[in-house]
Amino acid sequence: MAVTLKAALLDSDKRGYVVDDLAQLVDDEVKDKSGLSGGMIKTGYAAVKKVKPGIIWGAINTLLDEFVEALEPHWTAYQAAPTGDFGAYLAAHSGPVSEALLGVTDRRAAKSDRAAVTSVYSKLRPKAQENVVEALPRLGAVVEKHAGQ
Repeated sequence: MAVTLKAALLDSDKRGYVVDDLAQLVDDEVKDKSGLSGGMIKTGYAAVKKVKPGIIWGAINTLLDEFVEALEPHWTAYQAAPTGDFGAYLAAHSGPVSEALLGVTDRRAAKSDRAAVTSVYSKLRPKAQENVVEALPRLGAVVEKHAGQ
């Protein structure tokens, strides 16, 4: 029987390592941004990390269960007919995968009672799908690493 992502990624013994790798993924994605918008992302990201160290790790840890739930159907489909690596699978299905992942943050932002959070999120959301799609190959690699594939 194939391992579920919930079992593989949310296990209390592995969770911290998964979050560490996902936080590194975010750092790497930001580092690789270029151009004017990339510069703005890098500047904002650095400022947030300086003002509140650990915020990225904490946010990933808080949202991990919901992200895993959003990825689980894609993992199941991939395991049914694995071709290539999971990152390539995610990239080939980037529309539904990115919408599933962004649905997690959309729901979180909608529940927030902090105007600053909802304001910033609404400004960043239009470019978010592009950024998520770009990160899918790395995300797939992290998932495979921790799911034992």
